Formats: sequence, structure tokens, C-alpha cells
Amino acid sequence: MLNPALEHIETYKVEGGQEAEVKLNQNENPFDLPSWLKDKILDQFRHEPWNRYPDILPYRGMAAYASFLGVKPESVIMSNGSNEMLYTIFMACLGAGRKVLIPEPSFSLYDKLARLQQAGVVEVPMHDDLSFDVDAIIEAARREKVDFIVLSTPNNPTSKSLTHAEIERILEAADAIVLVDEAYVEFSREQSALDLIDRYPNLIVLRTMSKALALAGMRIGFAIANPELLAEISKPKIPFASSRLAEITLMAVLENYSLVTDAVQYILAERGRIEAELAGIPGVHTFESDTNFLIIRVANASEVFRKLKNAGVLVRNVSGYPLMENCLRFNVGLREENDRLLELLKKL
Repeated sequence: MLNPALEHIETYKVEGGQEAEVKLNQNENPFDLPSWLKDKILDQFRHEPWNRYPDILPYRGMAAYASFLGVKPESVIMSNGSNEMLYTIFMACLGAGRKVLIPEPSFSLYDKLARLQQAGVVEVPMHDDLSFDVDAIIEAARREKVDFIVLSTPNNPTSKSLTHAEIERILEAADAIVLVDEAYVEFSREQSALDLIDRYPNLIVLRTMSKALALAGMRIGFAIANPELLAEISKPKIPFASSRLAEITLMAVLENYSLVTDAVQYILAERGRIEAELAGIPGVHTFESDTNFLIIRVANASEVFRKLKNAGVLVRNVSGYPLMENCLRFNVGLREENDRLLELLKKL
């Protein structure tokens, strides 16, 4: 009686759990909002009627983010985290008999949603250095006549980005809707695809407030596209999914955006320091990162993961992904957290 796709997918879980002395396994921002800003947000939320529904969509938050990005308000829609927006977009774009192209390895939710929609999945492997194979993406999209392409850039779990020119090449070549997931764009050396939404009617840009904006617990995401496309992909959107608290929090953080830029500068500086330290540890191969996390390859990832966990440091074992055998992933934390990880890796 159930969707037959359920037989081939698993419930989402985080190996090792979500509690540790040093928690570096979910690509989180190590900086929480300061108490003075939380108090300001809560003071405003106390005056909201809790017995009433919020707006069908968080129009004030959407207008604030559109103004922040410099795009038209009708080009922006807000969701309960970017994951909810992914569900909405996949429901709008896919179904039985349709095809989606996903570079591999990539964020596991893409494949899961495609299979729930009973769509065909066309996988295009990355290069051995985990970078995108743009020529192969374009060739496979044409050969397979795909309807939808998902590009996570910078990509989770590989930490690699497409260039602006490469994204435009794919948009030009593909007779498909192209979703560019920019969850980690604030940490990237590459330019956002946002300036392309008016020139390419087949482009959707996805953003999350969970990483650079340090709002993972608030569940705030956005899709940005030309208004005509956005109006269509918004039709399956769950109404009332974003709370007024999330909307108020977003607007407060945008008004105090120096908190974000300061945190990003700290994370990027630490990323460079960690990469330099890792280069001096025998038995560790580090992939160049364009995100707030790093990928390393070790001799036995399961053993290193276990020993780190036993020492109170939680990272992510990503060895199950294609091309990522014996790889571990960890986000940049506070300096003392990063030093603890480096100290243990040197000992191991």
C-alpha cells in the first residue's frame, strides 16, 4: 500500500549522533547569535499572536531577503529550511517518466527525492580529484534528454565549486530546469549564479541560512528564480510552513550582517590554517576546500572516526560516497576545537 520507492531508500540519520565535546560533523557555524540579538528577537516575538496562523508565506522576510540580494520580491520564496524547498522544487519538476541529472557524489537528499517522485536518475561521476566534470554533465544531459539538473556548488560532500562560466555553459547547453544549490556560497572563491536568473528562465538558485548565517536551528531557506518560473514551482509549497519567529530572526540577522561577515572571515582564516597544518601530517591527504568544511583521506577512515569519537571529537565518515573511500569530513570550528582535532590527527 506504500510508495514502492520506500523499499530502496533509508531514513536519514547522522552516524555518531549529534552530541560531542567537539562537534564538527554537520557543517555548522561555530558562532551562535549573541545574547543581545536573541533578546531583541524574542522581545519582538512576544508581541506576536501565538494563537493565529502566520502569513501563508513569510512575505516580510521574503521582501527583506530580496532587498538584501538586490532582486525583485516576486523572485524570492522562503521555506522551512532549504530541505523543505528541495521537496517543493522536486515535486514541481519531477514525476514518473521524467529524468534528473545529479553529479556524484553529491547531497544524498537529491537522489532520495528523485526516487520518491519515481523519476529516473542520471548520475555523472566527478573527476578523481572530486571536481565537476562539466563536459560529461553537458553530454549526459543531451544524450539522456534530462528534464532537471541539480548542481550543488560548492558541493557537499566534496567541497568543490563550479565556476560562474561553467554554470552558464550548462544553462546554455541544457534543455532542462537547472537547480543551483548555493548552501555554502558565502565561503566560496567563486561567484554566485544569482545574476543569471533574469537571463536564464530555466535557472533556480537555492540558499540556506543554516551555514554562514548560523541559523541551522531556525530552519530558513530560499529559492530565487525569475517570477514566472517561481510562480509555478511554488504551487506544491506547504502553506504556513515558516514561523513568525524564523521570519523575525532572519530580518534581525540581515540588519546586523556584520556578524555574518566577521564569522565567515574567521572561518576562512581557520580553514587556511587547518589546511596548512594538515599538509604536515603524514598519512593525511587533504582536498582543497571551497566551503566551511574539509575533506581528508586517511588509511582507515572507520578506525580514525572511531578513535576521534572516543576522544570526544565528532566528524563525519563520508567513505560510503562514490570516489570518497576512506574519507572524513569535518567543518571548521572554533580555534580551540580545531586545535584539538589537529592534535589527535597528529597522534593517530
